[in-house]
This record gives sequence, structure tokens and C-alpha cells, in this order.
Amino acid sequence: MDLPTQNPPLSEVAATAKRGGMTDASKPQGSRPEARNPRGFIDRRARDLVAERQILAAVSAVYERYGFEPLDSPAFEYADALGKFLPDADRPNEGVFALQDDPDADGNGQWMALRYDLTAPLARFAAQNWETLPKPFRRYAFGPVWRNEKPGPGRYREFVQCDADTVGSARPEADAEIIAMAAEGLEAAGVPAGGAILKINNRKLLNGLMASAGVTDEGQKLAVLRAVDKLDRLGPDGVRLLLGEGRKDESGAFTKGAGLGGGAAERVLAFTAAGAGRGDTLGQLSNVIGGSVEGDEGLAELEAIDRALVSLGVGADRAVFDPSVVRGLEYYTGAVFEAELLLGTTDERGQPVRFGSVGGGGRYDDLIARFTGERVPATGFSFGVSRLAAALRAAGRDAAVELRGPVVIIAFDEARMADYFAVAGELRAAGVPAEVYLGSSGMRAQMKYADRRLSPAAVIIGGDEFAAGTATVKDLDLGRALSAGVTDNAAWRTDRPGQVTVPRAELVATIREILDAQALAPAP
Repeated sequence: MDLPTQNPPLSEVAATAKRGGMTDASKPQGSRPEARNPRGFIDRRARDLVAERQILAAVSAVYERYGFEPLDSPAFEYADALGKFLPDADRPNEGVFALQDDPDADGNGQWMALRYDLTAPLARFAAQNWETLPKPFRRYAFGPVWRNEKPGPGRYREFVQCDADTVGSARPEADAEIIAMAAEGLEAAGVPAGGAILKINNRKLLNGLMASAGVTDEGQKLAVLRAVDKLDRLGPDGVRLLLGEGRKDESGAFTKGAGLGGGAAERVLAFTAAGAGRGDTLGQLSNVIGGSVEGDEGLAELEAIDRALVSLGVGADRAVFDPSVVRGLEYYTGAVFEAELLLGTTDERGQPVRFGSVGGGGRYDDLIARFTGERVPATGFSFGVSRLAAALRAAGRDAAVELRGPVVIIAFDEARMADYFAVAGELRAAGVPAEVYLGSSGMRAQMKYADRRLSPAAVIIGGDEFAAGTATVKDLDLGRALSAGVTDNAAWRTDRPGQVTVPRAELVATIREILDAQALAPAP
């Protein structure tokens, strides 16, 4: 891969920075920087992080039950290792975020880029360690990936993916196992039965279709695939235009078509209209493809996948064959699959919103050959963790992600801070998250702080409690529930619902009882 050997001139860097805002050099002396997120990047607080961690923990457990081992690779790869992930070899910062590794005085240095996904690092790792790896090599991985693309609503330049891949097996059953594992993983992540469907196709069917339609030019093939990929959004009429001369959208922009004749275009549309199913779909596809060698090979692979899925307990309610599925990445060589979310979802304003695909994958038998020169079969599935977490929230399925704060020890007496830390240490040693309030506010504000943290309980030990060897514990959930039925302030102050004073030696046990009771109760 030919890569630039010169760093851009400083004047160009300055001009680029200025387009994104005021440069440091042009700012008034002593001015403060604006607190803002880099475009396309977001901050995520505890609720988002906990939701993603729960998904990753659940899915990782599924992958390990299937015998897949975890693998972590660096955030950076050399740019040439990214291969087809790199849109333009002459501009390595297009599509990915790249930098030069130790450029010399003349600006020469090898380009590195933040990983675009988790598959390219796997291909590099497998090629680098192939002699020592067990074969097939079964691995799963998760982590952030970065794409230097135009951001938009719900589309960020950094997001989390979770992958599982089998490298070294050409058997269709390896594809079936990945599909079954993906279905089980999505359900473990919180997608209920019937809430998602795995749609399966095979690139060999598409290649056989194009052969029977007389499409031999690689550029034309790609144009056909891109047209079919838009079927869900544009419908048959829109795809028909893209298969022919082209299509003008609502804005007036024209997209050049694949240039197929009418008969060939209708043959492609007939293929996509075979419908989603399993056995009946294979029969319809066989009639359309017309007995091409590669098409028949793809049909045989889908039949083997079907038999394996039946054995794995994956019925047509969880996985179907759908000829309209075309994965956008060009390196797939056989089976391709996509996970479509079926749950009803709404946005922040309560308006219906469609999430569509939350993951996908397929067979990519040529990717490792870029490094070794020898074809190595591989298949895998990837889903966007951040996207799935957002989808579950939009569907109202994230109730399990309840962010409880720690038990808060109220700093009632500043001279007793060491004693309060001892109480916190005792609770932590018992496995109970706890913190001493370290602000400078009074008792009322401290209780409000504990309430805002969704703390399960607050511990109050003042002079009277220290003298009596007791501790006052306030069950904050119970207090909130009981306060809803109290209309008399005097009664509230007298009864103190949810509050109890116990011997100091019983503090941990009392907190434990509160936590156990709250675990059985619905979230507040």
C-alpha cells in the first residue's frame, strides 16, 4: 500500500484547525477554551456504561459456553493492515484516524490508524501467530472502534463492538454455529424471544444470480449489490431504477445505476422477492438462479446451515434465509447474516423510531490471505454494543439497569471523621458499597445527596449514637414509599418512616436486610 511519506505543512494543519473553530494562536490572550465534545464523540455516564457492561458480560458468557476464548488487540494497527477497511490508500485519515509512527526529520514514518473494527486486527493476529494457534481458532473480542466518518443522529465516531469468529473452518456448520450463538447472545443481552431475527443469505447465490443475468464486470457487480442493499429503504421500484440507469432522490441528487437491461434487472428483483423463510425460500431461490455452478454451491451451503440450525434448536422464528440481505463490506465470500431488531422503539419524544440492524457478519475466506498469500477460511458475527444498549432503552427493556448508589455515611460531626471512615471500611469489608460524605453541606443537604445517588440507605451516627453505641439507619427506598402516604408533617417527624436505630454491632446485618428486601422489590 502506497502511503504518504510527508507530514502535511503546518500552514495546512493550522487551516484545518481553524475550520473546526478558533485556533490557539488566534485566541485572545488569556481566553479560556470552550468546554465542548469533539464532533462525533460523546460522554457516557454510569447508566450507559452499566448497560453496556451487562450486555458484554451476558454475551461473553454465551461465547465462552460455546468454547470461544477472549482476545484483546491494540487500539492501533498499521494502516496497511487495515486493507479494505481503508477507503483511500493515499489519504489514510479518510475513514480512519491515523498518525505517523516516529516520523524522521523529513516526515517519513509508517502510518498507524485506530482500528476500524475488530475483524482486521483478528486477521493480522491470526496471520502473525498461525503456526502456534489451535485450528480452528475460536475467539471473541469486544472494545471501542473508531471511524472517521461524518457523524449524525445516533451515529458516532467511537462506539463499542462485540465479535465472535471462527478462523480455519470452511464447514457451513461453522457459519450455523455463529448464527446460533448470535441469536442466543442477543437474547442473553436482553432482547426477548421474537424481538430480533437473524436474516441469512449467501454471496455465492448473488454471484450465481449475476452470472445467470450476464453481469461479469466487477464494478457492475458491486453496483448491483449496493442496489439490492437498499431494497428495505427504497422498495422494489427504487431498486429497479438503481439496477438500470440510475435514480434521482427527493433532493434532486442523481445516483448512477448498475446499467442492467430490463430482463436482467427483473431477474435480480425476482431473486430478492423469494421471501424470508427456510426450506420454501431455498426452493424458490433454486428456480431463480438457474443452475449456475456457484449458485448451486451457495444453495448447498445454506441447506447445510439449515440442518445444523435445526440441530442447534434455532427455528425459523429466530433465523431465516432472506435473499435481500447484502452486507455492505466487500470481503464476504459466502454466507452473510444480519440481526434485525423487531422490537417497537420510540425516541425521547415518544415518536416511533426504527433501529433496524443491530449486528451482522458472514464468511470472509480471503481476508487473512492478504498477509499470508494462502486462503484461510473464517466466519464471524459482530454487533454494536452501544447501538444495542440504545435500542433496548428505546424499547423500554433496560429496567434491569438500575444504578444504585453506595450506602452514605452522614458526616454528622466533623471531629468524628475517622470514626465515619471506620464505619465505611466495615461495610466495604462486608461487600457493601459505602462512602463517607465529603462535601461541606449540612445534614439536610447530605440526605438529599444520598437520595440523588439512589443510595439504598444512609447511616447517621451523631453524639447520642456514639454515646449509646448505636447507629441510626434510614432505609431510603422505604422512606420514599411511606412518605407518599403521609400528609401530616408532625406525624412524619414523629414516626420517621423507614428509619431505625440499632446497636452498633448490628449495623452491617441491618444494612444487609435492607439490601435483601430491596433486591426483591420492584425498582423505585
